[in-house]
Amino acid sequence: MTFETEIRDHYLYGHEKYLRHISVDCIIFGFHNNELKVLLVKARYAGKWALPGGFILKEEHMDQAAQRILKQRTGLDEIYLQQFHVFSDPDRSTKKINQQFLKNVGIKSDKSWMFERFITVGYYALVDFTKVTPVPDIISDACEWFSIYDIPEMILDHRHIFDEALQNLRLQLNFHPVGFNLLAKKFTMPELQKLYETILDKKLDRRNFQRKIIATGILKRLNEIKKGVAHKAPFLYKFDLRKYEKALKAEMGFEL
Repeated sequence: MTFETEIRDHYLYGHEKYLRHISVDCIIFGFHNNELKVLLVKARYAGKWALPGGFILKEEHMDQAAQRILKQRTGLDEIYLQQFHVFSDPDRSTKKINQQFLKNVGIKSDKSWMFERFITVGYYALVDFTKVTPVPDIISDACEWFSIYDIPEMILDHRHIFDEALQNLRLQLNFHPVGFNLLAKKFTMPELQKLYETILDKKLDRRNFQRKIIATGILKRLNEIKKGVAHKAPFLYKFDLRKYEKALKAEMGFEL
């Protein structure tokens, strides 16, 4: 099947396979070299960047659709995933951009379910940067990581969706732990603090942060130190997975 045939079938008959009027957009965060990054795809029909997204199969749970899309873009299973908002502005219509895409690939059709109004549900995911293999989809030229402070121009309302996801993640830091999917299995307290500072975009008091994070009970200090450090080597920590998962379901209740 040629690319043009596959695209034509999707635009004309995709509604037989997927739910109409609703989609899923995923904001995939990773932490690398002390930077919080987001995974984006370059939409070949628009020449701009976009959030990885897709549609919901008729017999599929919405969360399963998000997990499927994430696996397709990252190669990872069992990713931490959080639904955070529904975007339903009537002006976010995809008709114009889809018409331009069909024109670019030489398909003449004004009858497509893709021209209808779409509501999208936003999910953000936290992943281990080192384990991700970015893979573009059929209508993307590239799939790459970007610093959250150096986001390129994006299609539709995807920048707004990204901003909402980042704001939600920042708010959740006061109630739920992060780090298990973003850091290495073993890490230092300064590395964990740097992760929080990067997400929050502000400096945190070292002693206050350490006292509060230890009080949550989600960390285990190991009888190991960080090797290859010029100054006093810090102890290594790891998450107590049982307590970490419990904290995800409850509120830790501390202000950073």
